[in-house]
Order: sequence, then C-alpha cells, then structure tokens
Amino acid sequence: MIETRAQKSDVTHPSLQLYTVRHELERDLSGAIARVAGIGFRQVEPFGFVDRADALRAALDSAGLAAPTAHGHLVGADDLEAVFEAATTLGVSTLIDPHVPVERWRSEESIREIAAELDEIARAAAAHGLAVGYHNHEFEFENRFDGVAGYEVLAGAVSAGVLLEVDTYWAAVGGESDVPALLERLGDQVTALHVKDGPLTKDDIDQVAVGSGSMDVPAILAAAPQALRVVELDDFAGDVFDAVEASFSYLAGVTA
Repeated sequence: MIETRAQKSDVTHPSLQLYTVRHELERDLSGAIARVAGIGFRQVEPFGFVDRADALRAALDSAGLAAPTAHGHLVGADDLEAVFEAATTLGVSTLIDPHVPVERWRSEESIREIAAELDEIARAAAAHGLAVGYHNHEFEFENRFDGVAGYEVLAGAVSAGVLLEVDTYWAAVGGESDVPALLERLGDQVTALHVKDGPLTKDDIDQVAVGSGSMDVPAILAAAPQALRVVELDDFAGDVFDAVEASFSYLAGVTA
C-alpha cells in the first residue's frame, strides 16, 4: 500500500476534474496525468477511483499532483469503507458525492432525507479524517419549493459537517439566474466550485473552455473566494486538452 497523506486544497491554483479527460485516462493513465501537470495544474479531482487508487496515486505522485477533493458515490453506497479507504490512499481531504438521482429531489421531505443521510456519512467519514460534500447538476435547481431551489433546501438542512461543491454552470442551466448571489447566500458552506462554460444548454457537447462562453466567471470567483476552483468539461467537440489548457490560462489571468 502506498503511504497515505491528507492534502488541503490550494484555492490560489485551479484544479481539474479528471472526468474531463476520462477517455485519455483510459488509454494512458500516467501519460494523461503527466499532460495535465504539464499544462500547469498542481491539483486534480479524481472520480471512479476506488478500484484504481494505488495506480492513480502513483501517477499523481510521479507528476507532482495533489488530490485534495474527489468524487465518490456516497448516498446509497454498498461499501462506504472501501470508498473511504481509497480516498485516504489518494490523500483526499474532502470526498464529494457527485449525484443523487433526480427522483429524490421532487419533495422537501425527500431532500431532508438526503441531508440526514449525508450527515450520517459525514460522521463516518470524519473517523477517517475526511470531510464530505455534495455536488449539483441542473435538476436540484429546477425543483423549487416556494421559490427556493432544492439545492438550497439541502444546504439549509445538512449539518455543518457537510460541505458544498457548486457546479456553477449546471446551477445556471437549472434556472439560477444570479449564480454569484447564490454563492453569497451559501457562504462558507461552499468549499469548491465547478467552473465551466458554454451557452447554458443541457447538451454536454456544447460546453467550451472557461472564459469563452456565457458564464460571468470573474463575478462567480469573486463571490466565493474561499472555494477551490475546479475546471470541468462534461464533454467537448474538439481536442479536450485544448479546452483544458485554455481554461487554465484564462483562470490564471483572472486570479493573478
């Protein structure tokens, strides 16, 4: 087993959600990780890591990359201990559930049940030195109750031990017209942002490099200065590394 160590995120430098380069990882894990580091990234956000934690940790160490956050399914997971162990191997500090099915966001009662499950998972994760968070898609904002988005219902129902990773693009697609105002309302609960861009459609292939779409990225970053900025493209029409490099360059200019 590779030695473990928890890594705190550095909010002064962007991270990359590795789902963005998933096809390249499948072809050449070490080569893709090295290419990410070559662009200038110092940290990344892994996904689907439970069955490849040792290989991924070796590739990250070789490239000099940290993984302070990671996506792993938590709510309803069959074996949380396996997820916690793999996250610890990677040196993760905050483990983020990337998706709770849309069916569970259609009533306030169901959302509060999700919150209770996340609270319980957070208590279990704390024994491993891990914090727990939740990441949104568009439907958590499409479902509203007396004008309040389901995501904000969740934010108000979870304990202080559950953090938030706000996917700013999907929040906007889901109908959140003022994402900076959302971030200001959520405050320090927000530990990370998914920073992505595009024309605000539900078609992943429409997404573009950060800074070249419809999102007001500078205002979003200014509204959550405490949050780690995680670049992500769910899909891209061209060479995804071109978009990753352009996104990194743009954010370097915004945060300079």
